[in-house]
Amino acid sequence: MSVSVIMYKRLGISNTDIALYTSWLYLPWVIKPFWSPFVDILRTKRSWIIAMQLLIGAGLGGVALTLPAHDFFRLSLAFLWLLAFSSATHDIAADGFYMLGLSKHDQTWFVGIRSTFYRLAMIAGQGLLIMLAGLLEKVMQTSGAVGATGAGVLAEPGKAMAWAFTFYVMAGLFVVFFAWHRFVLPRPDQDVPKLHATFADVIKDFLETFAAFFKKPKIGLILAFLLLFRFSEAQLVKLAAPFMLDSPELGGLALNTGQVGFAYGTIGVIMLTLGGILGGFLAARHGLKHWLLWMVFAINLPNLVYIFLSSTLPGSLLIINLAVGVEQFGYGFGFSAYMLYMLYISNGAHQTAHYAICTGFMALGMMIPGMFSGWLQELMGYQAFFIWVMIATLPSFIVTFLIPLDRSFGRKNDTI
Repeated sequence: MSVSVIMYKRLGISNTDIALYTSWLYLPWVIKPFWSPFVDILRTKRSWIIAMQLLIGAGLGGVALTLPAHDFFRLSLAFLWLLAFSSATHDIAADGFYMLGLSKHDQTWFVGIRSTFYRLAMIAGQGLLIMLAGLLEKVMQTSGAVGATGAGVLAEPGKAMAWAFTFYVMAGLFVVFFAWHRFVLPRPDQDVPKLHATFADVIKDFLETFAAFFKKPKIGLILAFLLLFRFSEAQLVKLAAPFMLDSPELGGLALNTGQVGFAYGTIGVIMLTLGGILGGFLAARHGLKHWLLWMVFAINLPNLVYIFLSSTLPGSLLIINLAVGVEQFGYGFGFSAYMLYMLYISNGAHQTAHYAICTGFMALGMMIPGMFSGWLQELMGYQAFFIWVMIATLPSFIVTFLIPLDRSFGRKNDTI
């Protein structure tokens, strides 16, 4: 989701097409609740995790094969769809695997630890791999002609080969992950498939799982929170990297691929990780309710740095990196609230499937605003767009004040 935005920008695709088509990649996460009960029912979480890692490796290899080809945009998107479905299924299994082995208090505490390793992966993906692609772009630059932007064309050969090699590296990594986890991933006693006598029993269990989720008290407010908490971020995340890469004539900062990789994938992710660890620690100590208001401020107000950057267009990499660091720290701290609230909603029977339903609504809340964000930015320009992003934080504040939440949730004496 993140790397593809930068890749397509470097390969000449417009902001409108980037935002629209990469936002559609959220769809597997939106609809994954429809097959999450089957992940819960058929085979073990461990086996699903291992199988999906191998399939993700194959999908990454497919992207690499298509990038130097004609019609690379459509062909690579097809393999990204395969990646998205595989990753969404991996999420279902990994989330369930996480919840099987930990008490509710430990789940709250380890949200920060879990986020840390997730962010380390992002350092590799958004930082090191983007920097590798930037280095390879310089090495592989050719004098070949550049096709027109959009679908159905051939990308600049040097850039296409640089990104293809980068995706081959990622494919190789996932094959290694598959082999490693095949042998070392734990085998919890509780990780067993549910047994059903007939297919009708499977469908009945499937429907009961869904019905139980939508019967939760104040489900309307819960769904509003899941859909609107990230309404502003969903638009910002699609245009932040293009803003960094675009020329000053277009309102951008004119950074190269390696500089963007460093800003978001190293400085940004380190600060985001620190914010996530702090958020998990404080929520485990005082309860989520105590810190919820501060967290919603933290995830939204640092977006002001993009208004500053688009207004001043600073040439200093130090200033740009500091601004990205501030924004990412606030996001890491604030996003802890979202992750913890999904755990709160999912507690009880069918927790794996219910958590998958929560993340499905989260993805829908990212997908729809992201789809029109590129068009909106090209219509308004970067500065006005970032002002709009700040206005768009208001729904997040409103729904946060209204959601049901037990005051003790997250603390050690939590009995929810």
